[in-house]
Amino acid sequence: MRRPMLFRFLAAGALALATLGTSAAPATATAAAPAGTTEVLSVQGAGPYRIGASRQSLAAAGLVSWVDERPGCPIVNAGATGDWAGVILLAFRDGRLAEVGTATVPPRSPAGASVGMTWTELEGIYGRRGALIHNTDGEPAYLVRKGSRVELFTGHPIRQGAGYFQVGPADFVLNNFLHGPAC
Repeated sequence: MRRPMLFRFLAAGALALATLGTSAAPATATAAAPAGTTEVLSVQGAGPYRIGASRQSLAAAGLVSWVDERPGCPIVNAGATGDWAGVILLAFRDGRLAEVGTATVPPRSPAGASVGMTWTELEGIYGRRGALIHNTDGEPAYLVRKGSRVELFTGHPIRQGAGYFQVGPADFVLNNFLHGPAC
């Protein structure tokens, strides 16, 4: 498994554990999330995390919790806050949100697809709108194109089917899956 996929699973797992750790707090310590606020991840993004939004504006609004910057790399990975903390991971390219991804359920795609589904279940939801593809390492993914953007369900490390669901511009999300990240 290549580093980006491994990083996503490790980061998603760490976020999930952090969320579990905070769930034991008294009910008065955190407000309950309004129903449906973390339900949908589309090619537009999720909640306030809109594809194309600037990292600076999201950070200024208190919507970025942690940042993983690598010297000389225009790609920055980050975590979300609030209702989306422990649910989604963010990737910025040249300071703009280029990918939102999750290893959890919810969220679901607008069509109802989610992490944990088999390739056959995804095919049943999307039909001819989607396709099972493979990268240069032979790893499978299910691709749904929506104009210049994509929904991409990548494999799971220990079972068949979707383990990670990500959205964003095809020239970023799809290229990273097919050829690996630039840095």
